[in-house]
Amino acid sequence: MSDQPHDPRDKHPDEFPAQSQEQPGKTDEMRPTPDHGEDSYEGSGRLEGRRALITGGDSGIGRAVAIAHMPEEIDDGDETVRLVAEAGRRGVSFAGDIRDERFATSIVDDTVSQFGGLDILVLNAAYQKDRESLASLETDEFDRVFRTNLYGLIFSARAAVPHLEPGASIIVTSSIQAFDPSPELIDYAMTKAAQVAFVKALAQQLGPKGIRVNAVAPGPIWTPLIPATGWDQSKVENFGSDTPLGRAGQPAELAGAYVYLASEAASYVSGAVLPVTGGKGL
Repeated sequence: MSDQPHDPRDKHPDEFPAQSQEQPGKTDEMRPTPDHGEDSYEGSGRLEGRRALITGGDSGIGRAVAIAHMPEEIDDGDETVRLVAEAGRRGVSFAGDIRDERFATSIVDDTVSQFGGLDILVLNAAYQKDRESLASLETDEFDRVFRTNLYGLIFSARAAVPHLEPGASIIVTSSIQAFDPSPELIDYAMTKAAQVAFVKALAQQLGPKGIRVNAVAPGPIWTPLIPATGWDQSKVENFGSDTPLGRAGQPAELAGAYVYLASEAASYVSGAVLPVTGGKGL
């Protein structure tokens, strides 16, 4: 990533062609392809030697920061591991559903077994879907959102805490939806607000143990979730245009936030929510 200043308004595309996908969404079907930092992001070495587990790390936000993913996303997962190896680091992928307590717990144990410990836990896996109204919101659908965004998060965090040493870091991917909810994402927004409460409470609980807990709150970011959300095509085409910077963000533009929160540069930061929103306020 170049240190030269660049006008943030035109650094990335500000319009997207009409497109849609089935959940969970695939990277290679998106136009344009999201920038995960494959070529644009240059590592700083600030996390050298640290062992990380990222849920939902096969694509989108997770890939920008190496991974547990849905079985349907195996191609994206393999590509992420390849990119990790290309960067001179070791990556391992775990395919399964974070809603399954056994899987969400086993990925922690498997990470510790393969890497000899765990220093960074990024709880990033999420599910969202367009909702016409509360009246038509089906129980199995909001159950899927809650189990993915909250239950899976708790399962993995609960399993990880006993393995974390002083200096370790937990980072949750919350959302601007926690503070500025959209009616068509009512159940998703509820879970994102709950994640903020989780971060603030857990930061107080784990602070005396020397473990920091923080969240990143992305605004509109161009990931496979977007064409798979079920929005009408005009909303996809104009995605992110309502931000002060006038465009959606790319996954690579979030990477620095996670690196900062996981690194020693943020040694006195805990219980914080770091917005990466293109100027939209929390």
